[in-house]
Amino acid sequence: QVQLVESGGGLVQAGGSLRLSCAASSRTFSSFDAGWFRQVPGKEREFVAAISWSGVTYYADSVKGRFTISRVYAKNTVYLQMNSLKPEDTAVYYCAADINLSGSYSYEPAYDYWGQGTQVTVSS
Repeated sequence: QVQLVESGGGLVQAGGSLRLSCAASSRTFSSFDAGWFRQVPGKEREFVAAISWSGVTYYADSVKGRFTISRVYAKNTVYLQMNSLKPEDTAVYYCAADINLSGSYSYEPAYDYWGQGTQVTVSS
């Protein structure tokens, strides 16, 4: 069992930055692929970014060049640095772990464990 806890969300003006953190309860998290998804009320959860157990990164086209995903193995933590934020980035952001290393980084059902989410609101 892996528990994931997100933090770092909040209210920011357009053009600003936030850094989200996803802390895992287990050191085995470092062996898993991890991803960030986001969801707006009334819409499906969408892929934002992912990082493999070895550190290879993947991004949705909508955030490429603005967001950076990273991980610190010693802290069992994955980060999402979000720059140049836009109002359309407003959503609840979720961290997830894929313990089976499916390689399907943008595929929501591939992930086995999820955090509770953190709200990001970008004002115009």
